[in-house]
Amino acid sequence: MREHLKFYINGEWVEPIGQVRAQEVINPATEQPIARIALGEKADADRAVEAAKRAFESYSQTSKAERVALLGRVIDIFKRRMDELAQTISAEMGAPLWLATAAQAPSGMAHFAEAMRILDDYEFEDTIHGARILREPIGVCAFITPWNWPINQIACKVAPALAAGCTVVLKPSELAPLNAILLTEILDEAGVPPGVFNLVNGDGPGVGEALASHPDVDLVSFTGSTRAGILVSKAAAATIKRVTLELGGKSPNIILDDADLNRAVSKGIFEMMNNSGQSCNAPSRMFVPRELHDRAVEIARATVDGIKVMSPDIAERGAVGPLANAGQFHKVQAMIQAGIDEGAQLVAGGIGRPEPFERGYFVKPTVFADVTNEMIIAREEIFGPVLAILPYDDEDHAVAMANDTPYGLSSYVQSGSIERARKVARRIRAGDVRINGAGANYKAPFGGYKQSGNGREWGAFGFEEFLEVKAGLGWGDT
Repeated sequence: MREHLKFYINGEWVEPIGQVRAQEVINPATEQPIARIALGEKADADRAVEAAKRAFESYSQTSKAERVALLGRVIDIFKRRMDELAQTISAEMGAPLWLATAAQAPSGMAHFAEAMRILDDYEFEDTIHGARILREPIGVCAFITPWNWPINQIACKVAPALAAGCTVVLKPSELAPLNAILLTEILDEAGVPPGVFNLVNGDGPGVGEALASHPDVDLVSFTGSTRAGILVSKAAAATIKRVTLELGGKSPNIILDDADLNRAVSKGIFEMMNNSGQSCNAPSRMFVPRELHDRAVEIARATVDGIKVMSPDIAERGAVGPLANAGQFHKVQAMIQAGIDEGAQLVAGGIGRPEPFERGYFVKPTVFADVTNEMIIAREEIFGPVLAILPYDDEDHAVAMANDTPYGLSSYVQSGSIERARKVARRIRAGDVRINGAGANYKAPFGGYKQSGNGREWGAFGFEEFLEVKAGLGWGDT
């Protein structure tokens, strides 16, 4: 079992300031510990912020060329350690190794590559009606990141922050921290200057709150539940810092009556079950025309019957693994039971582990049909492999139900007519709309409406979250 009882602060691995509080990292497939980390306290967060603040004075003045070169070195080392990252992510949060290798680990490198591309082309100064507009790094950034797509959510914050000239303190999820430790080793080897990047492991009350409320933190970026995002916002309010939040989702998938029903339903199922349903943008509410509901149910049942649940280390491509931790396992079991109790039609899956598993946080891929938008399973984020199929009467009814949610992160529209799909897409209140199975785009902005958060990540929109804008009046000719 690996021991990681130090934090990375000011370019060095250092002991916690107080008494070491160790926590085990659990492999969700075996329920056995694979590592131990130290949980930090406010004093450790303060030390990291102090190092980041001190480093900002010099790092913020580095040239574009220097930062492009730094990101290039990070990418080269990232490539070399890609397999190790994939294996680590699979072991600590349960992603099947095929998924960790194909998507989880590469997503991190993709954000560094995109940040380098943007930085290389970006103009930090221009002139508007005689005023010189200066775009400058915002300062010290605190990042609090989740366990479901760990390196993706870390890199989509760290990469643009470093590209913009900011300094960083990272608190990864204490449930899946090992990939962040590997990234720290990558950044250290790449020559990130002391204090520019700092890592403090810990939980929300011990480290997260201290970072969010710290007067020397200029921006806090959080990805996680809406409940925790509210707490981060409250902690940050007293110091009037910039807060960006990527929170929960209950994404609608509207299948119009002119769509290829077999393709739309089966693809929607696979999108939902990917990563064991632990994606904030998962299409967890499938809206189908009422007259096609029964056909959609049969397609869904056949599709789910073909999805295998397997141990992450041997899982075939397309198979799903366990949920990431015990807390999530018990929550999802309770939500499945709630769907049964509310009278939704259980099409596939249900409570309990799938055969042959007697341990591990494995959940049966589950589909409910004939769901109403008032049911708990249609309103609350489940964050597991559970799909709700809701019949609708007409297009207006589908859009109204899709928007009848406190969330607004992502959405999906399936149609045989691109014009019709675009028309519906414009009416949905969500941060992105994926038409006819469109995949992720690292150049496009990612973020939510309503209680799914504020601010944007990914691409140029994400990069500019880390900049302040200064107007130089009377600047003269340039």
